[in-house]
Amino acid sequence: MDNLEPLFANNRAWSARRRQDDPEFFARLVRQHAPRYLWIGCADSRVPANEIIGLDPGEVFVHRNIANLVVHTDLNCLSVLQYAVEVLKVEHIMIVGHYGCGGVHAVAERRSTGLADNWLRHVEDIAIKHGRLLASVADDDARAARLCELNVIEQVANVCRTTIAGRAWHQGHRMEVHGLIYGLRDGLLSRVGVSVDGTQSWSERYEASLRSLS
Repeated sequence: MDNLEPLFANNRAWSARRRQDDPEFFARLVRQHAPRYLWIGCADSRVPANEIIGLDPGEVFVHRNIANLVVHTDLNCLSVLQYAVEVLKVEHIMIVGHYGCGGVHAVAERRSTGLADNWLRHVEDIAIKHGRLLASVADDDARAARLCELNVIEQVANVCRTTIAGRAWHQGHRMEVHGLIYGLRDGLLSRVGVSVDGTQSWSERYEASLRSLS
């Protein structure tokens, strides 16, 4: 038997439930794609964007990669960001990390993951940058959790520093960038640092976010 058949069966059941609950659901999806939110999160299978925030398909634009990074040479992420901001006109960009992130923990534990080590060098740079703060945390798990939080704050700053966000704010587009973190143990989201809406200096908000961790 085709090992994908259970997935097709699940899909057929899901589609039938959707049409039974809301006969116009798929017709609306075809006609309109106007999400208010961009979620930039980790590729971890335990962190499903729509389900966590209780939104239907079509309500959140999603980009995911290992350790929820926004790298200025990553055309994939930048293309998603540009499309979300300039075409979809999203109002909220959410950088969503999560406690227990395998990539971040690998950096905190100085453990190799293979090819992904090259990608995780960006997280390693953050760990080096904030080495003194991390060294003040004695417990290994707490130190990794703090690095997860620092990573979110740094990625919020990276979004704010893009020409995409700068141009949007300069043109008067009302848009906020938020740092969030998800708890695998309780399924809850919480804020990390402070949000940026373009009316303040992103660097001042960045420093305020770092102070909030102390």
